[in-house]
Amino acid sequence: MTSRSQKARTSVELFAGAGGLAMAVESAGFRPLLFNEFAKRACETLAINNKATAFEAAERPDVPGPRERTPLIVGDVDKVDFHYLKRHNVDVLAGGPPCQPFSLGGTAKGDEDDRNGFPHMFRAITEMSPKAVICENVRGLLRPSFKPYFDYIKRELSLPFEKRADGANWRDHDQILRDKLAMSPPPDETQYDVKHYEVNAADYGVPQIRNRVIIIAFRRDLGVSFDRFEELIEPQYSEESLYEDMRPKGPYWDRHSEVPTDVRERVIARLPPRTLLSPDEDRKLPWRTLRDALKGIELKGIDENQGPLPAILSQHLDRLDRKLGGFTDHVGWPDARIYRGHTPNELDRPAKTVKAGVHGVPGGESVMLLDDGTHRYMTVRETARVMTFPDHWQLAGPRGEKMRQLGNAVPVLLGQAFALAVATALKEAESAR
Repeated sequence: MTSRSQKARTSVELFAGAGGLAMAVESAGFRPLLFNEFAKRACETLAINNKATAFEAAERPDVPGPRERTPLIVGDVDKVDFHYLKRHNVDVLAGGPPCQPFSLGGTAKGDEDDRNGFPHMFRAITEMSPKAVICENVRGLLRPSFKPYFDYIKRELSLPFEKRADGANWRDHDQILRDKLAMSPPPDETQYDVKHYEVNAADYGVPQIRNRVIIIAFRRDLGVSFDRFEELIEPQYSEESLYEDMRPKGPYWDRHSEVPTDVRERVIARLPPRTLLSPDEDRKLPWRTLRDALKGIELKGIDENQGPLPAILSQHLDRLDRKLGGFTDHVGWPDARIYRGHTPNELDRPAKTVKAGVHGVPGGESVMLLDDGTHRYMTVRETARVMTFPDHWQLAGPRGEKMRQLGNAVPVLLGQAFALAVATALKEAESAR
C-alpha cells in the first residue's frame, strides 16, 4: 500500500480495521480514496503501514492523487460526509460492518445492537452511488433468528435510496421496500442487484477454517452478470485435495520433509477413505495448513517473499522480542494451556478461526500443538500468517490489541478473490456496453 501506481479504478473503505480488506481491494487494482475506522489501535496500524494522513470525522479531506497518501478519517462513521466523493465515480465501497451484533462470540442482539454498522453502509451508498459493494460479515447473519433482518438488509441494499422514515422501525421500512419491489421498478441507477455467498476462507487459499458471509451488490444500470461473477469466485482449493496430497509419498510430505516419521504416520492414519474423482472433474488445489503458513505461502500482488518463520524455543516463552530471523511480532508467550473444550491448533490442518475475543480468546484458537507433543501460544506473526497478512505489515499496540485486530480482520486472500472478481465483472460489463 505504500507504493502506488496509476490505477483507473477507485475504492472507499469503511470499518477498515487492521487493513486486510483494504490490502485485498488495492491488490485487485482499486486505488483507495478514503478509509474510515473508529478503533484507536487499528487507526494506528493503518497509519503505520499506509503512511495515511489522519483527519477528524467532521473533516472533509481532499481526494488523493495516484501517488498520494490515503486520507484516514478517524472516528465515528456517523459523522463522515461522503457526498463529495460522488463526482469521482467510486467503483467499490468495501467494508466489514461490526460483526458483534451477529456473532456467536458477541452479545447477538442483531439489529437492536448499537454497533450494527449496516445503516452506515447504506448511507454511504446513497451519498456516493458506487458501482459495486463488497461487504463481509460473520456467518451468524444466516442464523434462523436473524434471517428476517438479513433479508431486510439485502432489500435495503437493493433500494438504498428509499430512505427509512424518522422513528420508523426496520420492519415497517421492510414492508415499504417489499411493496416498491413488487410494483414498477425504480430507475436502474438507483437500484442494486444483490447476492450473498456463504464461504469458507480455506477454500480460497487461506490456511484457516473461517466461515463468513460475503454480500456483493452491483448497480443495476451497469448490467453486470452475476452468472459470470459466480464463475470468477468458484473456490480453487479443497479439503479432499489436501487429503490426497497427504497420502503416503504424497507431495505434502515433499514440501514438509522435516516432519518426524511418527507425526507423519499419525496424520496419514487419520485420513478418511479415498474419494475417487470422476474423469471430467478437475482436481482443486489442496487446502493450506498451519504448517504451510509457518513455512511461507505465496501472496500474489501482496508479498511474494515469505520464508519460514524461526522456531520459538521453550526458553523463549518470556515475552521478549528477539527479532528472530528479522521478523517482527514473532514473540514467545508463556502459560498456554489446553483442556477439554480448549484444544489447540494442529500443524497439519488449517488453523481454527482466529477470533478477536470479547472476553479473551476461547476454544484454544491461539494455541498450537507442536511435533514433540508440547504446546504454546501462537505468536502475533504466526497469527498474521494464518490471516494471510504479509510479513511487512505492522500491527499497533500490545499483544492483546494486535490479536484483536487480526481476529476482526478479513483474510487478505479471501478478500482478494472477491475483489478481483468484482474488478473483472465490472470491466467485462463496461466492455459489453
